Amino acid sequence: MVKWPRTNDTVLVPTMGALHEGHRELIRAGKNLTGEEGTLIVSIYVNPTQFNDKKDFKSYPKTFDQDYKICEEEGVDLIFHPSDSEMYSGKETVSVTESKLTKYLCGASRSGHFEGVCTVVTKLFNIIKPATAVFGKKDYQQLAIIKKLVTDLNFSIKIIEAETVREQDGLAISSRNKFLNAEERKQSNTIYKALTAIRSSTERQASELIALSRSIIESEAPLGTIDYLEIVDRKTLEPIQKIDRPSLAAIAIFFSKTRLIDNIEINSL
Repeated sequence: MVKWPRTNDTVLVPTMGALHEGHRELIRAGKNLTGEEGTLIVSIYVNPTQFNDKKDFKSYPKTFDQDYKICEEEGVDLIFHPSDSEMYSGKETVSVTESKLTKYLCGASRSGHFEGVCTVVTKLFNIIKPATAVFGKKDYQQLAIIKKLVTDLNFSIKIIEAETVREQDGLAISSRNKFLNAEERKQSNTIYKALTAIRSSTERQASELIALSRSIIESEAPLGTIDYLEIVDRKTLEPIQKIDRPSLAAIAIFFSKTRLIDNIEINSL
């Protein structure tokens, strides 16, 4: 990275590899921002510190050759693909944490996850020094936390939000989808159906909407086990009782050992 000629229009798309169509959209969004003189960098690094389950870390798909081809097809200028020893010395005594937004949703059940995310993203920002970074709304909580990190730590980086990319049946595209068996994959499209039912309803009480969404999942996706299903304030991520402000319906659900997340934005009437 030291030898790479830096430009004022450097755009970073951070990933953990196993690139798919959703990542392509992030990369394309980044490409549109670079202009003729800009530089588009995709980082590919499976960060061990954000996994609270070592088995999950070991099983995370690593497909660098395929990822390289996708980056080449999408016109990426540089791939940053560091080793663990290049990112972590093993002697660190400093990490980066966020203390409010991480209390909810995934943060409530994945201890240490967002500390790992904040730390590695801070490292990437310091190493690459992008002017802009692109993050997807599928990981809505992560996006909110990174935006807060940039503000609180005075990074001169613009964060671009990219919409969630979905399969034809509505399932959010994820590297983890490949772990679903045929019947789990068939039932998994119920996640989006349950979320859209919340957004389409005229009901404003969060408890009623959650009950509606939960009933759809329980009846149409019996193989799924809900980790959380909540309606929260879109800015603070705090659970709300009534949709009277910009809100977010968010879900995490297990199919066997595969954990999927999704969300949908809801506007107040």
